[in-house]
Amino acid sequence: MKRKIVVFASGGPGADDGGSGFQELEENTHTGILNAEVAVVVSNHEHGGVRTKADKLGIPFVYMPAPYDAETYQRVIDEYHPDLICLSGWLKLIPKECIGNIPIMNIHPGLLPKFGGHKMYGHHVHEATIAAYKRGEITYTAVTMHFVNAEYDKGKIFFEYRILIRDDDTAETLQKRVNKIEHAWQSYITNLVLHGHIRMENDTLIVPEGYQFLPQAA
Repeated sequence: MKRKIVVFASGGPGADDGGSGFQELEENTHTGILNAEVAVVVSNHEHGGVRTKADKLGIPFVYMPAPYDAETYQRVIDEYHPDLICLSGWLKLIPKECIGNIPIMNIHPGLLPKFGGHKMYGHHVHEATIAAYKRGEITYTAVTMHFVNAEYDKGKIFFEYRILIRDDDTAETLQKRVNKIEHAWQSYITNLVLHGHIRMENDTLIVPEGYQFLPQAA
């Protein structure tokens, strides 16, 4: 039996808004890149882009309205019993009561911790990144993956893929290039986490020998 993942993906309220990361994860369960079953996808938009993609892909969809408390999350966990929870564009904080028993990972479209935190998502990240580049503070951005704790974007980082910022980049062009890298690597790294090759043991990050994608000095 394949291991199960639950995907939380906010997307947007429109039928074509968001959910591309979730779609990549599900499609890669059929290519051998991600050896898993996507048991369900959860969104806080009842009829948004995530639901559109879930319906087309035949994946169960759960609409999660407020309150975003531990009981609300736990109902989904208790029903689907995932081996891993993947946040892919999920904009709500995971309550601390839900952290610890099941690994939870997040993908973020920028450098952490500098471009993370509450309301630092999507285009906000890329706008802040371009502004910092123009001030001469940075020369690159990154796709970052990390384990989730009770603070926005503060969990242990286990993947950082750096992307050089071009002189003619805008927030929009940078977002497109970052999204390509996200989609290329998300399923592969998720598979390593799901099968325990990347994991936390007693607050220590464990990665495969020769692993190249940890943050390092430029």
